[in-house]
Amino acid sequence: MFFRMLLISTAVIATTTTLPAAAQRRGAEPASADCPKSLPAGTECFAGQDMRGAYYWIAKPKNWNGVLVVHAHGGPRTAKPKPDDPVEDLERFSVTVQEGYAWAGSNYRRQGYGVRMAAADTDNVRRIAARLLGEPKTVLLHGQSWGGNVAAKTAELYALDWRGRKNYDGVVLTSGLLAGGSRGYDFRADLRAVYQYYCKNHPRADEVQYPVWQGLPKGASMKRDELEKRVDECTGLSLAKEKRSPEQAKNLANILAVTKVPESNLVAHLAWATNLFQDIVWRRLEGKNPFDNSEVQYNGSDDDAALNKGVERFKADPEARRAMAYDADLTGQIVAPTITLHAKNDPTVFVNHEAIYRQTVEKAGNGDLLQQNFSDEAEHSKLSTPQYAALFSAMLSWIDKGEKPTKQSVAALCEEKRKDYNEACKLLPEFEPTVE
Repeated sequence: MFFRMLLISTAVIATTTTLPAAAQRRGAEPASADCPKSLPAGTECFAGQDMRGAYYWIAKPKNWNGVLVVHAHGGPRTAKPKPDDPVEDLERFSVTVQEGYAWAGSNYRRQGYGVRMAAADTDNVRRIAARLLGEPKTVLLHGQSWGGNVAAKTAELYALDWRGRKNYDGVVLTSGLLAGGSRGYDFRADLRAVYQYYCKNHPRADEVQYPVWQGLPKGASMKRDELEKRVDECTGLSLAKEKRSPEQAKNLANILAVTKVPESNLVAHLAWATNLFQDIVWRRLEGKNPFDNSEVQYNGSDDDAALNKGVERFKADPEARRAMAYDADLTGQIVAPTITLHAKNDPTVFVNHEAIYRQTVEKAGNGDLLQQNFSDEAEHSKLSTPQYAALFSAMLSWIDKGEKPTKQSVAALCEEKRKDYNEACKLLPEFEPTVE
């Protein structure tokens, strides 16, 4: 059965919070800002823009316990950064502030792909927060989704200062894209090729022709509703099953069976394989191709022989492939305790990324620094709240006592935290993913 690592990072909807003028000046000191209503009473919020142009937000609870959580958000976001973008992440993970931790998050200096770029901006907001709040007792690094890749890279590049002292005492990775850039993104290239074989409308026959690995031609654009229209024409995706034509039903069944994409996420996957691919190829790799399906044998369709004979084939440019690996692949060279959490049925970043990351860390000889947890959920962007509270609590205990947590001990912590949050604990202490 054909399988490629699936990864998608969710788009983020900007809030309407308005920053004070002082916070919008590049390099200005953080300015006070109105906190989101979801944060505990008495929380102080600050916002600003660093010298590289990255917008950031910082939140300090009234009774701060001295722990700073530095957050790396998902994406990559393809829209131009806005001053209030980090608020969405602060609200989503407000559990950190509710637990007494200060929170700091950067929106990164620009839109689009770039793990090392985002890692540098993430570490910079750590410095800004430390200057603003005073030296934290403990610093934790938290990465979500694509931000998991960013945080893991940050932990490899900036874990220690020039004196060898730790910048980060612990790392928490949730729903993380941990397979690295050179492996995960091939999946979307497969999706574009398979979709085009069946649908032949992205591009259409009367449009400028281009290899699907480009996402779009240089300078072209495609809005989400136009892509939805094309997917609907071919598959009847928005229609009830009984209202789809036989051809539409057949196309949809074949695309889903071959690529293993959930039906509900098909448009989202294709959107990233369109606009993000365009960003990667034209803005980051000078038009070179980092994707390769030249040896892939697709199966699961109603006619695999015809599919493999007729599907568009392409071979990666070695220089582009190396550049992707250099930017985003992980080495497993970690020095801080690292805890992860991933939904078993994550439809956006497959849980198999965790197995790949464990292999990477163990190959580097650092398996003793990695502890992984899994939940019985089919979500990506936000899992059950007490699970995050348990994760951070387990990390602090590991740092303070030197005792590595287990899946069972994290699950027990979650049951304790459940008393404070009206949500269930769905952790699976016996589950372990495999590399497929």
